[in-house]
Amino acid sequence: MKRVVLITGTSSGVGFESSLLFAEKGYKVYASMRNLKKADRLKEKIEEGNLDVDILELDVTKVDSIKAAVDTIIGKEGRIDVLINNAGAGFAKAVEQASEEEIRWVTEVNYLGTVFCTQAVLPHMRKQRSGQIINLSSVGGLVGQPFNELYCAAKFAVEGFAEGLAAYVTDAFNIKISNVEPGGISTEFMNSAVEKTAVDGKLASGEYLPIFERYLAGNQQRAAESVEQVYQTGREVAEVVLDVAENENPPMRIRTSEWAQNLCELKTKADPDGTKLVDQIKRSFL
Repeated sequence: MKRVVLITGTSSGVGFESSLLFAEKGYKVYASMRNLKKADRLKEKIEEGNLDVDILELDVTKVDSIKAAVDTIIGKEGRIDVLINNAGAGFAKAVEQASEEEIRWVTEVNYLGTVFCTQAVLPHMRKQRSGQIINLSSVGGLVGQPFNELYCAAKFAVEGFAEGLAAYVTDAFNIKISNVEPGGISTEFMNSAVEKTAVDGKLASGEYLPIFERYLAGNQQRAAESVEQVYQTGREVAEVVLDVAENENPPMRIRTSEWAQNLCELKTKADPDGTKLVDQIKRSFL
């Protein structure tokens, strides 16, 4: 029997590539996205490969939309084996220059969407006594980065949410939790971040502008000069997600490149996959 997987944010990037890759590997895929008008390219790839993928509308910022999508899958399949919380958006702006609307939005799409999607599938996974939840987190969930403090805060929240949840649902209900932590991804994710945060074509102004320009220049220089791979493709990250899904004992957390691993080393060297931390949480609180 095919494993049933629900993937959020599949109109582009990692979600798009994961939908195709999982279907190619024999999964029954439900590829969801907020705006179905952006589904044409995915539909073309599904038809080309004759892949077992259904496309659903799901807005991770709306609980009713999440519930409707999950109910649709349960009605058709009777189960959800894997949830991939991929939907998210980049955000690069100094907190002083961010609006209240922007702060709430970046938190909703990058953190609360993960919480509410997880909440929606948990009763079904608990009932079937099996399941896997894979969150597309970020190195920004472990290491705060300049001008990304609001995005990083949301991803830090994802990390804490996953650690706390894993400490009890894995042993009690055989529901496995993992955070996949990419570094830079060369997809539309970055373009959407710029589009969302730019004001009059600029991402920073006033006294923040020269600091932001140094930040951008440093990013470009690292990408050009680094012997390690800084920016990965969506497909490369999707392959890591698939490896986690097919691992009988998946890691609590995993970086997707050597560059990402090295960036996070100060926090991960003694406990690279998070196992020791989760075990310590259990010993301390359960």
